[in-house]
Amino acid sequence: MAERLTNYDPAEDLGSDEAIAIFMAEAFQSNDAAYIAHALGVVARAKGMAQIAGQTGLSREQLYRSFSEKGNPTLKTTLAVMKALGVELTAKIPTAA
Repeated sequence: MAERLTNYDPAEDLGSDEAIAIFMAEAFQSNDAAYIAHALGVVARAKGMAQIAGQTGLSREQLYRSFSEKGNPTLKTTLAVMKALGVELTAKIPTAA
């Protein structure tokens, strides 16, 4: 019997602000710019891309393109989306290992 695989969309599991915060914190810890951008796109889909587009003044198509696997969002776009999502970027001094 062949296994049947389905596509998994992590946006479906981000139903609360706490889940989004944990998801984004883990993305930031990766220090991988492409993964962080992808994670922001996932969160934007979870919140509703049309809503985020309205809050940022960007088109849905531009947001989908910017935060796709091959996307490369500008810092301005990234910050606008983070603000619309209620996600803050902060700086801290790393603790000694």
